[in-house]
Amino acid sequence: MNHMRASAGTLDSGAVADIRTERLDWRFKSIPTELCGKTIEEATAERPHLFEDGFLGPFVVLESTALEHNLATMATWCAAHGVALAPHGKTTMAPQLFERQLQHGAWGITAANAGQLRVYRAFGVSRILLANQLVDASALRWLAGELDRDPAFEFTCWVDSVHAVRLMTEALTAASASRPVDVVVELGAAGGRTGVRDRATALAVAAAVRNSPMLRLTGAGGYEGALAHDASPTSLARIDSYLDDLRSLVIALSEQDTLDRSRPTLVTAGGSAFFDRVAEGITTGWPPDLNVLPILRSGAYLTHDDGFYRGISPLGTSPRAEGAPLRSALRAWAQVTSKPEPRLALLTLGRRDASFDQGLPEPQWHRAAGHPPTRLNGHEVTALNDQHAFLRLPEGSAVEVGDWIGLGLSHPCTVFDKWSLLPVVDSDGETVIDFVRTYF
Repeated sequence: MNHMRASAGTLDSGAVADIRTERLDWRFKSIPTELCGKTIEEATAERPHLFEDGFLGPFVVLESTALEHNLATMATWCAAHGVALAPHGKTTMAPQLFERQLQHGAWGITAANAGQLRVYRAFGVSRILLANQLVDASALRWLAGELDRDPAFEFTCWVDSVHAVRLMTEALTAASASRPVDVVVELGAAGGRTGVRDRATALAVAAAVRNSPMLRLTGAGGYEGALAHDASPTSLARIDSYLDDLRSLVIALSEQDTLDRSRPTLVTAGGSAFFDRVAEGITTGWPPDLNVLPILRSGAYLTHDDGFYRGISPLGTSPRAEGAPLRSALRAWAQVTSKPEPRLALLTLGRRDASFDQGLPEPQWHRAAGHPPTRLNGHEVTALNDQHAFLRLPEGSAVEVGDWIGLGLSHPCTVFDKWSLLPVVDSDGETVIDFVRTYF
């Protein structure tokens, strides 16, 4: 097999730098009053302290050393396994973090919908995978204009039905698109999400693309993460079977002569739970004359977590792949606001602040006034309300009203969307050295 060498994507660094000129104010819910009116850059220069300089709890922070470790670890891992990386930007919707991913060699950034696509282009992301069909006429009209405006912009989206091909063709024709839109046939599976369910449908979709003057078929892809939710042998076998089907589909498309062979054949899959199996599945078993560009779309690796991904990731606490373990880069801090019973404390953190769809926050640190943080064992968050966490205390717990509790979080995708600005802390965990802006 001949793998295409993947160049890194780019974005508009000037537009990203302009983020730091935005002035802080009441819109950013944890920011100290003393920093309001300052730009993000000016606030960063002051290196404020989380607990001494007026940050309003609860707050979620990014830990810089873990972030850099994860960026470097995943870049090294992908290079070693011969795969390009187009991390899913929906995890963070943070162009400052996109920039760091691209600087670490990411081939492009993945989006899920047209709104995210527009954010990416506002910051000049040069190569985007849209991991869905795009059939909305308004979105396609905008896309056609963006492709016409910027000849260097590379875009690819999914197709999984002949009807969708027709809708896309009609909308792009009406928009007088001058460049064809690249598409890949999406392969699904029974019990999964979108994507064709059988070979005959896939080939019919590919033939429809070949006959469309507005589309160009460049490969196949899909998402295996919906097919399994643990790393049991049965689940891994199901993932492997899906990847075998994906490879067979690409070979069939090549034999049918529906692929644009002047370009690399894109083969893409890979969430953050099974990227080890995906890397093996999309880099092996190819005919020697097929130029394949295998692309992972893992996004949660950037921050990892203290829950779902910690348990299932190939580089988690039960590793299935060689490489340095990923580290959780997300931390929530909440204050104890009430202790109404000897074994119960209430924290100032709830569903509005932290993820809860893949596990509740995990109490890890205790910070009493005037004391450095200490590890917290035997404590458990048992429930979340909108603005409260119920913390079950063991016998003899030292936790008191006014103390701070540091919590690990599960599933970063539903953390970032709750925060429009996140402090980035230094290795001490408390000195702020940057702020990351999100755009959900």
